[in-house]
Amino acid sequence: MSKLSSENKFLDLSDYGRPLAKVIAKALLNTPATPIFVTFCFLISGLIAVYFILNTQFILAALFLVLKSIIDAADGELARLRNKPSYIGRYLDSVFDFLLNFIILYSISLINHESFLVILIAFFSMQFQGTIYNYYYTILRNNLSGGDTTSRIEENSFPRALHGENQKMVNFLFIIYLTFYGFFDRLVLLIDQNAKNCTKIPNWFMTLTSIYGLGFQLLIIGIILTLNLSNYILFFIIIYSFPIIPIVLIRKVILPKI
Repeated sequence: MSKLSSENKFLDLSDYGRPLAKVIAKALLNTPATPIFVTFCFLISGLIAVYFILNTQFILAALFLVLKSIIDAADGELARLRNKPSYIGRYLDSVFDFLLNFIILYSISLINHESFLVILIAFFSMQFQGTIYNYYYTILRNNLSGGDTTSRIEENSFPRALHGENQKMVNFLFIIYLTFYGFFDRLVLLIDQNAKNCTKIPNWFMTLTSIYGLGFQLLIIGIILTLNLSNYILFFIIIYSFPIIPIVLIRKVILPKI
């Protein structure tokens, strides 16, 4: 099983950790380690990065942010190697990302004494950016690729638990997912609802939108931290949302003609 079919694979700027993630997954394949265990490992890596941010050890913080992205890809790789897709893993991954994103931005705000309003705007911006990318990526995976489809274009009903999963746990995590992401998912659908009917999404467009993938977001944050410019991070994230407007316009105006 693959996330994408070979003809739909594109240069994903947010997925730079995939080669190392595959190495980790292969190393864990014949061990008792589960994809869920790996998911908890990326949570720990993110929290270690937060610790280093709070202690202004920015190079180490950046390294653990990148490591978090690598491990974040490894849990899915391990599940695919074992041919055991999981809604529990899919939702738990998203819930941990949501919590870590807020904690990371909050820790940056603490060392720079930013207002809580700025934190909220930056967090909203970061989540909205990620949702835009995931929306188009999920359309590609579901409509055009024939790859892994545990992520659905519209998360509006309880999914049926897959083999080996507990339905009650799937339902519980789905509710938490909707609580965290439901608003952002509806907002993106409102902005570009017709995209879900696309019959073609060019690779270059997916590469363009991948600048909003979480891995690339964390890489930028890490680079800014290593430059000792942490006081600019929250404002950068807010401004970084502006190119979304032309990207959505490109999808609406140009792509239907392809």
